[in-house]
Parts: sequence; structure tokens; C-alpha cells
Amino acid sequence: MTTFLLKLAAAVVGASLIAPLASAQNAPYPSRPITLVVGFTPGGISDVLARALAARLTVQMGQTVIVDNRPGAATTVASTFVAHAPADGYTLYFQDMTSHAISAAAYKRLNFQPWNDFTMISLVATTPLMLVSSIASNATDVKTLIAKAKAAPQPLPYASSGNGAITHLAAESFKQLAGIDALHVPYKGGAPSTQALIGGEVAFSFSSMPPAIAQMKAGRLHGLAVTSAKRVPTAPGVPTLREAGIPMDLLLYSGILGPKGLPAAVVERIGAEVKKAVASPEMKKVLLDAGADAMTSTPAEFASRMQSEAASMAKAVQSAGVVLD
Repeated sequence: MTTFLLKLAAAVVGASLIAPLASAQNAPYPSRPITLVVGFTPGGISDVLARALAARLTVQMGQTVIVDNRPGAATTVASTFVAHAPADGYTLYFQDMTSHAISAAAYKRLNFQPWNDFTMISLVATTPLMLVSSIASNATDVKTLIAKAKAAPQPLPYASSGNGAITHLAAESFKQLAGIDALHVPYKGGAPSTQALIGGEVAFSFSSMPPAIAQMKAGRLHGLAVTSAKRVPTAPGVPTLREAGIPMDLLLYSGILGPKGLPAAVVERIGAEVKKAVASPEMKKVLLDAGADAMTSTPAEFASRMQSEAASMAKAVQSAGVVLD
């Protein structure tokens, strides 16, 4: 009798432990806050768009979406974190996929597989860079910057947000197409590189749009050209590089990813919510102000775009001779 009672008690206790677990597993997604990881410091285009998207998703999904900035090593710090997170939909990644493609091509060793350790969910936006110059350089257009670079006794210094960053590769491509020499000065992020430009430490740089537009309108920098095929509505006076005589187009593709093995139902839900958020008046205004264009997609369309981007960035990395460790 005693043995029977002990077994009965054990069964009751076991059932009481299993029931909450099963209930949690069957709870509709999302049932708790979501973390949206960003691989850049605050203030750049990825951070600006991620925060706007997080705000909309919080309203739409009824759970708080928290932006977690994890900058470092050309976004590989953030990528490593997400790749090793549980595939439950509660850790997502707002990533500049152009930088992701650069890391895949430039790094000898990574703690993750750039294409195999993630679940692609949806593209969010495309954004150009802006070529900007310091006030001290007295270069108010691309032609003048090129002339000054060619006449300078020493290579003009230019800033980037880090060795191997898209701002580095953009400047290297510009150097080749313009036929000039310039000295690369890498900084630890977009904010310090912008401050170096404002302070006259360097002559020019390729910048993400939000800080470039803000500093240009404040009169602290000259906006010379954008890397898109058309002018940006929020800075209509800034020509494209092609208009300035440089046959160069470059767009950053931002998208939402999750860890490998994300459940199909979660992928479908997030993709639908992203599409709805991007179409909202609030996000449309943020995109316009940031010089970005909305671009949602299916996971398959996302993967196809990234295959093309990976090939393009691999060529750029090889051309610039960038090798990271």
C-alpha cells in the first residue's frame, strides 16, 4: 500500500511539472518579449531602422521587442550571438546583409556559418551610402575632391567605420574608379568616423545615410554624392555618383534573420508582421527620412538576393585585398 501511494504521489508531481511545460510550448507566439539584435552602434542606419521596426512590432504583436546593440568585428560579434541562440523566435537579428556578405568573404575564421546558421525571414529595406567630405577639405563636389586628391603631395586620408566594413570597400572602389590614391583610416564604428571627419582629421568618407544627412544639413559636412541609382528624396540636392561621373552603384540590404531551424510557423508570422510594419505610416516616414526604400520579401526571395550579394561582395573584398582574422 505504501509503495502504491508513493508511485501515485510521484505520478501526480510529474504531471504537475509536465503540464506547465506543455502549456508553455503550446502558447501562441509570441508569449514573452523578443530581442532584436543589431550588429552596429546606435545612430547608424541599421540601428535607426531596427528601432522603428521594433516599435511597430511591439504594437502589432502585443509583446515588447527590445533592440540589443552588439557591435564589433564587422557585425560578427552579433552574428555569433544570434547563430548560437535558441531557435524559438525570441532572438531575432536585424542585419545589414551587405556587411554579412563581406564577413563571409573576408574572414579566415568565423564562429558561425554565414549562410547555413541562420533562418532568413524577410528583407526590410535598401539604403545607399553618401560620400561626404570635411569642411576643411574645401571639396564641395566629387570633381573637386578628385582634383584635390590627385594634386595632394600625400594620399588624402579617408575614414571608415572599420577595416572590411562596407564604408571601407565603398571607398576602395571609389579610389579605383576615380583613379586616385587615398589613405584608409579605420575607426571603431560610424559615430567616431563621422566625428573624425567633422574635426578635419580625414578628408572624406562613405557614411550611412542618417548621420550623413543630419551633419550635412547642420553644415558640418559636405554631401557630395549618394551611391544609389537615383537621388534620395530627403537630400534632393545631392547627386548620384553616376551623375558625378563615377560609374558606381551600391545599396545596403537590411533584413530580419533568426537562428537556424526557426519553426516555419514563426517565420511566417514574423514575415507577415514585418510586411505590415513596413507599410505603416510610421515606418514609411522613418524610411523616407533615412533615405531608405522599403523592400520586403519571402524567405526564398531573401535567399536569392543574398546569393547575388555574396558574389558581389566577394569580388569587392578580393579587389580591395581585405583579409580579416
